[in-house]
Amino acid sequence: MKKLLGIVVMGLLLSGNAYAEINWQKRNLCEKSEYKDLCSIILNKKLDWEVELGIIIGKEAKNISEKDSNNHILGYCLVNDISEREWQIEKIGQWVKGKSHDTFGPIGPYLITSDEIKDVNNLNLSLDVNRKRMQTGNTNKMIFNVYHIVAYLSKYMSLQAGDIITTGTPPGVGMGKKPQVFLKNGDIMRLSIDNLGEQNSKVILI
Repeated sequence: MKKLLGIVVMGLLLSGNAYAEINWQKRNLCEKSEYKDLCSIILNKKLDWEVELGIIIGKEAKNISEKDSNNHILGYCLVNDISEREWQIEKIGQWVKGKSHDTFGPIGPYLITSDEIKDVNNLNLSLDVNRKRMQTGNTNKMIFNVYHIVAYLSKYMSLQAGDIITTGTPPGVGMGKKPQVFLKNGDIMRLSIDNLGEQNSKVILI
């Protein structure tokens, strides 16, 4: 079933570098909408993009098995894990400060229930900036599959209905390019994942 994303989100869990290794942290959700202006501030110097699959938890999961994971998943959505790389990497402390500014982390536009996805571990992902392809990937390239990620996290914290787990991003982020490329005022991002719709965001300097 396809629904406009209007659920109450309990928390957002980030699976960093999931296409190489899994790391995670939990934080509050940024604002979200179908088509959202992504507000940047003058202090942003290295604003970057990350197309990611979002896993939406449907019922509490605590120390579950990988085999049982699908029974706790409500569905999936698009996530743009916007990251300010200077804040994330060059400043002292945790990565979370580079990912938590107002309007960062837009999700949606749709929640697609798990029964509508034939194989969540074989979905194409892409991200364009100003109509130029920056990221292309597939969830079959992830080191850890979706069900493993849910089971793994449930061993260290209780997952609640409404939690969203982001699953890491494929190659092609601005930080990884040579020379590096970062977002600027007026840039438009288009994200797409098979069966999950399309998300469009515009960078607005405030």
